[in-house]
Amino acid sequence: MFETHIPSRLFHRVFISYLCSARYSSALLILGSVLIAPQVQAQVNLQGKLEQGALMRGQVPAGTQVALNGEAIKVTSDGNFAFGFDRDGELSQQLTLIYPSGLTEVKPLTLTKREYDIQSVKGISSKIMKPDPVAQQRAAKDSAQVKAARASFSNQTAFMQEFIWPLTGRISGVYGSQRIYNDVPGNPHFGVDVAAKTGTVVVAPADGVISLSVPDMFYSGGTMVIDHGYGVSSSFLHLSKLYVKTGEVVKQGQAVAEVGSTGRANGPHLDWRVNWYQMRLDPTTIVPPMATVLANEKAAVKD
Repeated sequence: MFETHIPSRLFHRVFISYLCSARYSSALLILGSVLIAPQVQAQVNLQGKLEQGALMRGQVPAGTQVALNGEAIKVTSDGNFAFGFDRDGELSQQLTLIYPSGLTEVKPLTLTKREYDIQSVKGISSKIMKPDPVAQQRAAKDSAQVKAARASFSNQTAFMQEFIWPLTGRISGVYGSQRIYNDVPGNPHFGVDVAAKTGTVVVAPADGVISLSVPDMFYSGGTMVIDHGYGVSSSFLHLSKLYVKTGEVVKQGQAVAEVGSTGRANGPHLDWRVNWYQMRLDPTTIVPPMATVLANEKAAVKD
């Protein structure tokens, strides 16, 4: 699902052979500690959309070292890894792979630039728009908790699962859109909103461990973060009820919460976010289109 297969291309160096020397029958050019041999084929498979805001998953031979734009990425013992592209990320990126044999592959990645919607949201109360100092202090504490949850690293490999929608229905807000609250421009929206009645059940999109479960944050109301491993997590905002607590293990499809309109919301909906550490990504890049899912649900009911 959503696979992008990028052909492997090794940037080979010319091998120097000293055929005219009695002391050498052949030699290999060694650059630093990296040995590049043309007869060995590199292998990397990337799954995801090469566009701003996307989560990418990859597979390489076990023991391979991976870096994105010079920054090391943690890889599982069997060669799986994840990384993401920021909402406004540079369109030219570079993935570097050092295979167990010492071979190095430098893979340029060219992203598609995205255009984002502008949305206007009315009816936000003045105390939310201009919180008093006590509320600001509370909001800062909430933000620190969320950031700590997103920063956590675990050895879970659930991030490689095929994610499902935690809730199906009408999409009322999209990733990357610039929201205007009561005519005042706000920060970009970093989730996808699914409208539903208060009390509608929300399920885990993939296996994981609850890294945050708070019933009443100032801006996001009932808030939950599920750690899927290797920096990948899901965040649920504006919940009316939370079924699970921090530290609990959950399985894909398990009921974890209920839809609400708590915090900075003007109507009941689920705000679902996907993160790679502190980078906020578009959940729709790792699930089937909502229209397809709803059509399949309708067909299943008829059967």
